[in-house]
Amino acid sequence: MEDAFKTILTKIGEDPSREGLKDTPARAAKAMFFLTKGYRENLEDVVNNALFASDVTDMVVVQDIELYSMCEHHLLPFIGKCHVAYIPNGNVLGLSKIARIVDMYARRLQIQENLTKEIAEALRTVTGATGVSVIIEAKHMCMMMRGVEKQNSVMKTSVMLGEFREKLTTRMEFMSLLNSTR
Repeated sequence: MEDAFKTILTKIGEDPSREGLKDTPARAAKAMFFLTKGYRENLEDVVNNALFASDVTDMVVVQDIELYSMCEHHLLPFIGKCHVAYIPNGNVLGLSKIARIVDMYARRLQIQENLTKEIAEALRTVTGATGVSVIIEAKHMCMMMRGVEKQNSVMKTSVMLGEFREKLTTRMEFMSLLNSTR
């Protein structure tokens, strides 16, 4: 990967051997490896058996989970937050595991629409929940720094599964809980 970054620097008209850029290919390769670490993770290891028996059947909500991802079209970051809700069906998931699932999928080259769906489906698979909802709000550098250069645009995506899709009251309860803390 270092050689690829040296080539990129050369192609944009830079000298990779100049003082300020000598170690840049190695640093950029290390950064890219970290930013895409989700490819080297899997759901089973991320959850790490942190599923606990529970008779709770009321909604569990975790909101404002920071996320950092990379647009698969331009290799530029998109940054935002993820809001998750699920309705337990005999099990609850360790709180930190929800954020780790978000990170695992976000740390891959992505489009936000797919990221939202992947997180929702993973949570349903892991928990067996009767309903899962995921909403992501993000700012995309590919829209802010190039192309239309719109600095204040925010993309919002949602996926509703099970009870969140089937029952308007459940969906509205989630939306109300999200808005009540703002």
